[in-house]
Amino acid sequence: MTVFSLVASHHDLDLDTVARLSAGTTGVCSALPSPATAGAVVLATCNRVEVYAEASEGRVEEAREHLVAAIAESSSLPDDSVRGAFRVLGADATARHLFEVGAGLDSAVVGEREIAGQVRRALLDAREKGTASGSLVRLFEAATRTAKDVGSQTALGATGRSVVSVALDLTEELRGLHDADARDAFWADASVLLIGTGAYAGTTLAQLADRGAVAVGVHSASGRAEQFVADRGGWALPLGGENVAGAVAEADVIIGSSGGDRQISPERLAQLREDSAHPLTVVDLALSRDFDPAVAEVEGVDLITLESVRLAAPEQARAAVDEARSLVDGAVAEYSAAQRSRSADAAIKALRRHTLTALDHEMERVRARHGCTAASEEVEFALRRMVNQFLHGPSVRAKELAAQGRLEEYERALEVLFDIAPPSAAPAPAPAEEACPAHRAAEDGPGAARTA
Repeated sequence: MTVFSLVASHHDLDLDTVARLSAGTTGVCSALPSPATAGAVVLATCNRVEVYAEASEGRVEEAREHLVAAIAESSSLPDDSVRGAFRVLGADATARHLFEVGAGLDSAVVGEREIAGQVRRALLDAREKGTASGSLVRLFEAATRTAKDVGSQTALGATGRSVVSVALDLTEELRGLHDADARDAFWADASVLLIGTGAYAGTTLAQLADRGAVAVGVHSASGRAEQFVADRGGWALPLGGENVAGAVAEADVIIGSSGGDRQISPERLAQLREDSAHPLTVVDLALSRDFDPAVAEVEGVDLITLESVRLAAPEQARAAVDEARSLVDGAVAEYSAAQRSRSADAAIKALRRHTLTALDHEMERVRARHGCTAASEEVEFALRRMVNQFLHGPSVRAKELAAQGRLEEYERALEVLFDIAPPSAAPAPAPAEEACPAHRAAEDGPGAARTA
């Protein structure tokens, strides 16, 4: 089995394209399992959409095409467009990439901490759907541990930068709030409307509290606002649909993070704010946009988007980034060594099974001739001791070759000398079929894994 990934991110694509690809990943669950693809985990955030998959040996290209077709069908994009949008990474590059992503080293805001939670939720989501193979579970769990270590052990983790914090910093800049007293006074008096109850909404609410905001209304089109607020201490005000129009009219800041199918148009926003004389800052953190970009043309409205955040994201200190990369390098090396060791174990087990099968057949002949006597037991003891001694050297050599990345030589020798098929070529058991559960509402927002 081989792990690979399809990667599309803000480095190569505009965010509108990323959003359309993200919507298409809803088709991945229904396309699994397949003969070529044993499992898949989808990681989709405000800046990226990535599919981590496990393919049967020698069938990576077939598995890739299968996933591309599923995403294309669900996104209504041509196959060629989807195929061209994704970079394909092999097993080693996939592991390094996910470790760097989870550590925040590949983010628009380098060192952001939200991404670690998104990696963790992507795995949980795949497990719920029954699409997470054992190899993918080990990969994601290792990446999650590394992200935690980067957060707790490096200066990069201590900076606390995030997409949300940069967006709120931009809000303060647009308002001309250049000193701490002015910023504190603004948030203490500001009327804030938060749209959405996903992961980014949770982060946003926490950061608004840290900045001293006291008048925050939360709206959820799916009716989850009340529970969302209660889970976070109940200090914000859940707003039903009948209250939203008034909240928009009175708001100083509106933060969108729902990622739903509906956008607020400039005409609707202008209508709702017809009698409002104070300026409004709209912060749109939804990958699929909660607001039509044209709302920026409405008089008195400033718009901050994910692209604005990307351009404004500060560069982290080189020493802190190097510190985090060093930790990731060590974690990747440790993970790769563990994977090679697992491969060696499979080869060792195959040789041992082959040898012990021959021994068992021989012992059947001994017992048939001598019965279960002390003599037959003595013969069996001697033969098993001899077999264990015989297998010791080849087992040690398998570990050595695996550590050097030369295990294929060992597997070829087993095939030539003993006619033992390479363990890596053996098909893995297909995961049990499970009904693909309905995807969660889009309101989970860009901070949630958008397989949801």
